[in-house]
Amino acid sequence: MINKEKKKIYIEEMKEFFNKTSSVFVTHYQGLTVKQIDNLRSEMRKHGILFKITKNRITKLALGNSKFKKLENLFTGPTAIAFSEDPITSAKILTKFAKTNSNLKIIGGLMEEEPLSVEDVAKIATLPTLTEARANIASILVVPAQKIMSILLAPGSKIAILALSKSKKN
Repeated sequence: MINKEKKKIYIEEMKEFFNKTSSVFVTHYQGLTVKQIDNLRSEMRKHGILFKITKNRITKLALGNSKFKKLENLFTGPTAIAFSEDPITSAKILTKFAKTNSNLKIIGGLMEEEPLSVEDVAKIATLPTLTEARANIASILVVPAQKIMSILLAPGSKIAILALSKSKKN
């Protein structure tokens, strides 16, 4: 049993986590070993994600009037929360871990004040991360530049032939 002072500290700590993040994923972890939970936490920590086992009744108090109030009904049973600014990476890690550890159940979440079902979380997990999306865009932009460079770096005779053919068309 937690005394009143510890409850207040816990509630304030949870309120701070809820206020600082833009996405939350709620899971049930019943049946996972301490080592499995530590491995999941470690993997998430590498990406700046906090994975925290919660006390449901007290967490519901911490939700209060926050943007995550809609999640209140998900807090039953052995619950853990992933707090993140990068929902795609969170969803990817949780989904991958849940595939190899059937005891981790993703219940739902909230991203930018939009409730997410289990199916939504699975869809988000298939999206490219911000870094992957930037790399894809950069590769698309590089191809035309490479073509221009190959023309400019071609021997003078090829440029002359190209110029001659262009002038004959006009």
